[in-house]
Amino acid sequence: MEQEFKYRAFISYSHADEEWAKWLHRALETYRVPKHLVGRETEFGPVPERLAPVFRDRDELATATNLGETLTRALRLSANQIVICSPAAAKSRWVNEEILTYKRLGREHRVFCLIVDGEPGDQSRECFPPALLYQMGPDGELTDQRSEPIAADARPGKDPKIDVKLKLVAGMLGVGLDELKQREAHRRHVRMMILAAASFAGMAITSTLATAAWFARNEAERQRVRAEAEAETAKQTTRFMVDLFKVSDPSESLGNSITAREILDKGAARIEKELAGQPAIQATLMDTMGTVYTSLGLYEPAVSLVRQGYDKRLQLWGNEHPEVASSLNHLGEVLRLKSDYAEAEARLRAALQIRRKMFGDSSAEVANTISSLVETLWEKGEYAQAEPLIREALRIRHSLYGTIHADIARSLEDLGLNYFQQGKYEEAVSFLREAVAMRRQVHGTIHPALAQAMGNLSWALFNLGKNEEAEPLVRLSLSMNRQLYGDTHPETAASLNNLGYVTEALGDLAEAEKSYREALAVNRKLLGEAHPMIAVNLSNLAFVEYALGRRAEAIDLLRSSIEMSRRVLGSEHPDVAGGAASLAYWLIEERQFDEAAALLDESLAIRRKALGERHPQVAGTLTVKANLMLAQRRHEEARELAVQSRQILAESLPADSWQVAAAMNVEGAALTQAGQYPDAERLLLASRAPLAQAPIPNLAEKGRLRLVELYTAWGKPEEASKYRAGS
Repeated sequence: MEQEFKYRAFISYSHADEEWAKWLHRALETYRVPKHLVGRETEFGPVPERLAPVFRDRDELATATNLGETLTRALRLSANQIVICSPAAAKSRWVNEEILTYKRLGREHRVFCLIVDGEPGDQSRECFPPALLYQMGPDGELTDQRSEPIAADARPGKDPKIDVKLKLVAGMLGVGLDELKQREAHRRHVRMMILAAASFAGMAITSTLATAAWFARNEAERQRVRAEAEAETAKQTTRFMVDLFKVSDPSESLGNSITAREILDKGAARIEKELAGQPAIQATLMDTMGTVYTSLGLYEPAVSLVRQGYDKRLQLWGNEHPEVASSLNHLGEVLRLKSDYAEAEARLRAALQIRRKMFGDSSAEVANTISSLVETLWEKGEYAQAEPLIREALRIRHSLYGTIHADIARSLEDLGLNYFQQGKYEEAVSFLREAVAMRRQVHGTIHPALAQAMGNLSWALFNLGKNEEAEPLVRLSLSMNRQLYGDTHPETAASLNNLGYVTEALGDLAEAEKSYREALAVNRKLLGEAHPMIAVNLSNLAFVEYALGRRAEAIDLLRSSIEMSRRVLGSEHPDVAGGAASLAYWLIEERQFDEAAALLDESLAIRRKALGERHPQVAGTLTVKANLMLAQRRHEEARELAVQSRQILAESLPADSWQVAAAMNVEGAALTQAGQYPDAERLLLASRAPLAQAPIPNLAEKGRLRLVELYTAWGKPEEASKYRAGS
């Protein structure tokens, strides 16, 4: 901050937004910059200890005699300008003039926005004043070049106030938002938990006092009794939480490093003993702390706590109660993550039934439970059953929130993923793109939901062969997840898996192996040795080992993956079918035809039952079976299977996709065996370029060798020699 600046910021706002201006003024002037940042040199000078004073013209102009002169001087002496944006501000001449004046000082890059109402780009509800929408020219006048206002968003459903404040502070100081958020999380940890616990305690006490209140004749007496009870409960809950988190205070820990896990374990052990006479508060704390365990990827203790909280609430209030439904919902979610899908589905369906009765069919609570249930159905491979539920949740959310909201983005993402699992890849990408765009609008540049949405889109693009577009998305998603969760978390492991897929497809086997091994190590640490994600990790690693020429190791890894999937998912799950088809493909190369045939029959039966006859994954198994027929010199059966596969794939994939090319290539090889050389040549040549994009090891090489076989059988040694040389 340069010395000539008297004010850290100048707040521009309309009279209609005065309450927001007061809040922002107070929030900035009372903010204490983290000590480790104070004095750091940035492009705006050394970071100050405080952000006071902040100029708010309604306060500062109380004794001014010349409005224009005072405002201009204050703008000149302000290091930043913050514009509170709303339809009222967009129509305010004075707000617009203040922005123009500040931009003419050459500080266009120091203007920050806080959206409190309205909609950017909507003519009837535009929130940005005109001076924000266009860049300033060298002549001091606005150009026709559009500007990109830097904005925090405090509208309902957007950024919470703490994030709004930190986004603005990060911009003013010229430091990273993550640094501030991490420090703020540490600073506010105890306070947030205390306030949350006290708030939940108050809600619980309100419920338990309902019967006594009904009998009270005097309204004032009823309110007094309730208030005293709530205050006492809050006091006890606060004392519990303060004592729990004292261990993170350096004066208490005596220099020892204390982890969040240790603090949670300590608290969980104390809940039952110290709050024995207050089951409602026990249940609330158990549910809350179980949710925190879940967010850390610690599913075993999470299930135990949430289940205990549910049991207590059920005893207190019976089955038909909102808090009971909430516990059931949380229990179902964490059971799904722990891969106990049958109980997860039962708990979520029970929660849905209660919420429909308590809140109505078009409530946010019902939509949220539907989304959780959908994720459980996916794990069971029940994609057709999931689709009507997704559409119901999307309809509810549109009716509640309009067109743009985080929950609407979630439903769009769910719809895209469900289309993807049903093999409708183009539709999937369309919905996933829309979800990512909405996540950016709602959450800004970094958020867990945005990271997940980008990871899902990258996976869909990868399966369409659009690896160059998928790679930057998956790398950004991984970077976000590392910042948000650290290195040891399920979301980080999922991003590492996605990065492995893409880098493997792009031919960087070393990075793919590194990503897969890191993901496997993370998941083993978090999930144990037997979990669906461990099976996926083993399968991914097997493919890289195979591509690196380590065939025996690859086959062993894939066998382990399939056996684990059978054990934890059941023998009729689509993941078992995928592993069986892949192992069969490799066993064909090893000439172990009997086992390969059995695996392919298993894969086809599972996929047809779970996904339908016309799914691309069914076609994939047919292509592998055609390869088996080809290896056994049964060319008529091979060609019939390959043609069937191509017909199915043509319904959902581009004609130049590697999957279509793989089926085409087998058909061409079958025609070679049948002596139909011109037709074989046409198919083998047409499939060659797309096969180069295939993620399956050696598929393109196999296509080249089939051309050698064709031209050798056809009596064209020069052509055979050309492809034998690898051209």
